[in-house]
Amino acid sequence: MTNIKEITQEIIKFRDQRKWKKFHTPKNLALSMIIEIGELFEMLQWLSDDEIYNKLDEEKDHLSDELADVAIYLFSLANELEVNLEEAIHTKLKKNAKKYPV
Repeated sequence: MTNIKEITQEIIKFRDQRKWKKFHTPKNLALSMIIEIGELFEMLQWLSDDEIYNKLDEEKDHLSDELADVAIYLFSLANELEVNLEEAIHTKLKKNAKKYPV
């Protein structure tokens, strides 16, 4: 199973092979993530939850691409800011468990 660190390394390798590091500043990565989230929302805009689930078969590839774009920028931003995303997620889940007990 691939973990976040391995995926991030693959993303960084892809970026570096294209000499895009100079464009991958925290601000640019955050803005790019917002743009990709907007594209994801555009797919779901005006649809009910039932309509979204019913369209999954025909839209799954496009939806997957948009979610991947969001994740790529998220992982890149975490890397640039030296945030261990796996650790941050585990820590946040523990905080949420305390804040919202069963």
